[in-house]
Amino acid sequence: QVQLVESGGGLVQPGGSLRLSCAASGFTFSSYAMSWYRQGPGKERELVARIGSPGRGGGTNYADSMKGRFTISRDNAKNSVYLQMNSLKPEDTAVYYCNARYDYASISYWGQGTQVTVSS
Repeated sequence: QVQLVESGGGLVQPGGSLRLSCAASGFTFSSYAMSWYRQGPGKERELVARIGSPGRGGGTNYADSMKGRFTISRDNAKNSVYLQMNSLKPEDTAVYYCNARYDYASISYWGQGTQVTVSS
C-alpha cells in the first residue's frame, strides 16, 4: 500500500521557519523524483520544489518565489523528503502536499497534505 505522510505543518509568525517531512512507503523510493506542492486559499496547486531521484542525479529546482528561502532534501535510507522553509511570509500560507513521480512511467502519488499558516 502506497503512503505519503506529511508532517510538520502548523502556525508560524512571519519571518519564522518550519520543516516539513514526508514519509514514503509502499514503493521504491529511490526510483522516484520527490516534490512539494502547495495550494493556497482560492488558488491553484503550484510546484514549490523538486528533487530528482538518485539515479537521475538528485538535482533540485524551485519555484522562483521560494528560491533562497526554501530547501528541499531527501534521505533515501529513511524513504523521506523534507522541506526547510525559512523567512516565511503570509503568502506562504497553504496546504503543502508531497508528491512522488516515477522515473520510468507516468505514475504519481500524493500525500494528504499538511497545513501551513503564516500569521501574526
